[in-house]
Amino acid sequence: MSYPKFFDAIESIQVSDPLSKALGAFDDGMYAFCYLDVVKSAGHSCPTVAGAYLMTLEALKFLYPHERAVRGNIKVAFEEDAKEGVAGVIANVISQITGATEQSGFKGLQGKFARHSLMEFNMPINASARFTRTDTGKGVDVFYNPSSIVPNPDMQVIMQKMQKGQANADELQKFGVLWQERVKRIFENKEQVIRIEEV
Repeated sequence: MSYPKFFDAIESIQVSDPLSKALGAFDDGMYAFCYLDVVKSAGHSCPTVAGAYLMTLEALKFLYPHERAVRGNIKVAFEEDAKEGVAGVIANVISQITGATEQSGFKGLQGKFARHSLMEFNMPINASARFTRTDTGKGVDVFYNPSSIVPNPDMQVIMQKMQKGQANADELQKFGVLWQERVKRIFENKEQVIRIEEV
């Protein structure tokens, strides 16, 4: 399997999952998500997928500064509707990592481990997403804006050719390389694209 090597340099997200421990998936319930995991799930790597990963990484580090984030104990809220813009794409990545879902998630086992109703849309917040611990109520608003990480101008030229079906194989290959170079720069400049505020 071949993929951009910068994927391997991105910080992973360590979680503790009581459900996986109870059901014997992982003996200690401890595991990690890496960027490659979410790229496989999404089927692509882009500024939106990168942003969702970064938002989750930074939010969970804030909420759990001295321990692993507890999967299934995190609520996530969005200002947008799930069908608006890229909210659904972002929500899917965050759901994969945190376990939070709107209504489709695990309903629980003997009154424990429920994952549904932990994700909400159309909420009165002013942030890209709000993450809240269900045990302590501690919350954080996360703001993501990658506009300062501008794409290579050659991308627009090639994209126009792609839309007309006129791009050759070399141009298509170059487009993918340039696309991932921008994603790499987003990760390299996370302090510039991510801002967090305690709720």
